[in-house]
Amino acid sequence: MLSTVSVQDGLGQDGFAFNLFTLHDRIKAIAPLRALSRIAIAVYDARSDLLHTFIHSSGGVQPLSNYDAKLSEVPSLQEVAANGAPRVIDDLGCYRPDALHTRKLLEQGYRSSYTVPLMSGGKLKGFLFFNAEEPDFFAPGVIAQLWPYAQIIALAAVIELEKIDVMQAAVSTLRQISGQRDEETGAHLQRMSRYCRLIARVLADSHALSDDYIEFLFHFSTLHDVGKVAIPDSILLKPGRLDPDEVAVMRLHVVKGREIVEMMVEEFSMGRLPQIGILFNVVAYHHENWDGSGYPYKLAGEAIPLEARITTVADVFDALTSRRPYKDGWPNEKAFEFLSASRGTKFYPPAVDALLSCREEIVTIQRQFTESGFD
Repeated sequence: MLSTVSVQDGLGQDGFAFNLFTLHDRIKAIAPLRALSRIAIAVYDARSDLLHTFIHSSGGVQPLSNYDAKLSEVPSLQEVAANGAPRVIDDLGCYRPDALHTRKLLEQGYRSSYTVPLMSGGKLKGFLFFNAEEPDFFAPGVIAQLWPYAQIIALAAVIELEKIDVMQAAVSTLRQISGQRDEETGAHLQRMSRYCRLIARVLADSHALSDDYIEFLFHFSTLHDVGKVAIPDSILLKPGRLDPDEVAVMRLHVVKGREIVEMMVEEFSMGRLPQIGILFNVVAYHHENWDGSGYPYKLAGEAIPLEARITTVADVFDALTSRRPYKDGWPNEKAFEFLSASRGTKFYPPAVDALLSCREEIVTIQRQFTESGFD
C-alpha cells in the first residue's frame, strides 16, 4: 500500500515557495532593494480566461489569497501579455483604485508595482508581481538591480508549471495509445478539475489551504483515473453493467494508476515537483469512502488525504450529471440531493457542503465545457 503523503502544509524546503522566500531575502539584502516588500505569482488558465493567485512571499497577510479574475476584464494586464514587456505602476492609488485587486493591495499598504509576464513558447503562463510600500519605488536604477532576479524567478515558475504540462501530456498520450474511449471525456476532466478547485477554495480558510495547493490539485485531479489505460477494452468499453468479476478487474485501475504515476515521476525526474504528494494521493485514494466502505484500501475518515476526499465529490458529481451512451445525465438538483444523502457516509461532509455552495459557478463551468469537442 502506498503511504499517504502529507501535502497540506504548503511546499517543503525543496519546493518552489521556499526558494521564493529565500530569494526574496537575498534581494532585500541589496541596498536599493531593501524596501521590496512583496513578490507574487498568478497563473493563467487560458481555457477559462482566469488568473489565479499561486504563491507569494509577502511575509505577512497575502492581500489576494484565493483570488481570481478574468484576464479579459483587466485591460492593463492584457496589454502586458500582448506586449510581452514588463509594466511599472508608480502609485497604485492613482491606478484604477476601483478594481478589487488594486484596493486589496492598497489596504495592505502597497503603493507601487512592477509586473513581468510569464511566457513560454509564445503562450501566457501567468504574471510575476513585485510590490513596495513606497510610491515611485521602481525607478530605472532599481529595476536594473532587480531584473536578473526577476528573470530567475520567472524561469523557475515556468519550469515548474511546464512539468505539470508534461505530466498531463504524457497521460493524454497514454490514453490515446491505449485506445481508451471510456466515459472520461476531455470535457469531464475539465469540469471535474474545476469543481475540485471550487471545493478547495471554499475550504481554504477552514483547512488552511494555500493557493499553490489549490492550483496543483486543479492540475493533478485530471490524472485521477490514469490507471484505466491498463484495463482491457472488453471491460472498459462494455456498454452495460459489469458483473462481479469485471468489477474486480475495473477496480484494479487504482493500483495500476499508482504504478503508472511512480513510473512517470521516475522517468520524467519529477520527484522534486512541488506538491507531488497531491498527485499520488488523488490517484491512489479517490475511491476511498468517508465511512471506510470504499476501495482498494478501505481507508476511513481523516486517514483519507484531503485532496482525495475533494476529488471524490467532484468526480461523482460530474459523473452523475453527465450524459453517456448508456445513461442520461441527472439534473444538478438531483445530483445535489444524492450528495447530500451520502454526506457523512460516502462523502466528506465539508467537501459536499462546499460544492453545494457553488451552484452558480457549477452552471458556468457546465456551459463552458460541454461534451462537444472533447472526446
